[in-house]
Amino acid sequence: MPLLRLAYSTQFLIALIAIFILWSQVGGQTHLDLLPWHVKLALACAAAYCIVRATMAAVGNERGWNAQSVAWLGLTVAVLVVCGMASYWAHVNLEDADEEAQQDAPISRMVRPGGAGQIGG
Repeated sequence: MPLLRLAYSTQFLIALIAIFILWSQVGGQTHLDLLPWHVKLALACAAAYCIVRATMAAVGNERGWNAQSVAWLGLTVAVLVVCGMASYWAHVNLEDADEEAQQDAPISRMVRPGGAGQIGG
């Protein structure tokens, strides 16, 4: 039994890595970077926990696909949908503030010493 616990904890850590890689590839790394850390941590841990529980339900019964494992798999998909919704929320609400800050920034130009005009123009 202790070996099985070690396997489940290893699966949890591997699932965390896989979730963050999947989330950055599907939802976009820039949107993931805009989300607060506690939202990313909570959603990723919830998804990894659901994955481990689905594995535990599959291993604990005679048949791998049973009612519990399917229910945990469905909950995993639901948590991943919430991850996608969080990325979409970051795209809609958090990205605009960054773009507005860049638009308000003054534009600087390089000019030749002693003469007017741009360099390279």
